[in-house]
Amino acid sequence: MRRTNCPKIKKMTRIKKRKDKSYQKGAGYILAVGIGMSLLSLALIGYSAMVEPAMSRVLALVFAAHTFGGRAAGISLCTLNGVSVFWTILYNFYLEVLIVCFTYSLFVLSISNHIKLRGVKLFALRLERKARKYKEKISKYGWIGLFLFVMTPLPVTGPVIGSIIGYLLKMKFVKNFSAILLGTLAAIVVWTLFFDFLEQHLHVIRYVIAGIIVIILLSYINTIRNWLSEKIS
Repeated sequence: MRRTNCPKIKKMTRIKKRKDKSYQKGAGYILAVGIGMSLLSLALIGYSAMVEPAMSRVLALVFAAHTFGGRAAGISLCTLNGVSVFWTILYNFYLEVLIVCFTYSLFVLSISNHIKLRGVKLFALRLERKARKYKEKISKYGWIGLFLFVMTPLPVTGPVIGSIIGYLLKMKFVKNFSAILLGTLAAIVVWTLFFDFLEQHLHVIRYVIAGIIVIILLSYINTIRNWLSEKIS
C-alpha cells in the first residue's frame, strides 16, 4: 500500500509546489501593480497641487484617511468636502484596490519567506488569524460567500481580509479578486449613498466623521499594544 500511495503523494506535493509558486509569482505582479498605482496617486495629488490646491488637500486627506481608517473614513471626507458621488466612488474604489494589492502581495510573500522583515511578518500573522475566523463559514458558499463578506459595510469585512480568506481557500486568482473587487465596489456605493443622504438631509456628517476618528484611534491603540506584545510563531 505504501508503494502504491507514494507516487500519488509525490504528485500531490509537486502540484502544491506549482500552485504555491504561481501564487508567489502572482503576488509579485500584484505588488508591482500596487507600486504603480501609488506612484500614479502621488502624481495626481502633485498635479492637483499645482492646478487646484484645495482639491489636492482633499485628495491627500482622503488618501490618508482611507489607508489608516478604511473606506468609511475616506468616503465621509469626500462627502464633507463636496466631492460628487461619482468621483467619491471612483477615487475610493481606486484606493481600496491599491491597498488590497499591497496587503495581499505582502502577505503572500511574507508567509512564503520571500520577505523576512519582522514587522511585515507580524502584520501577515495578524491578517491570517483574522481571516481564519471566517474561513470555514465562507468556504460553504464559495464565491458568493466571499462577495457578500466583502460587500457587508462593516470594518472587519473589508477586501483585505477577504483576499486573504480567498488565498487560504486556495481560490484561483481571478475568482478571488473578482469577488473582492465587485464586493468592494458594491460596499463603496452603499457607503457613499449613505453619507450623501446624511449630508443632504440630516447635516450630521461632521459628527459622523468625529465618531469614526474616535473609533479609529481606539482601535489603533489596541492594535499597537497587541503588535508590540506579539511574537512570531
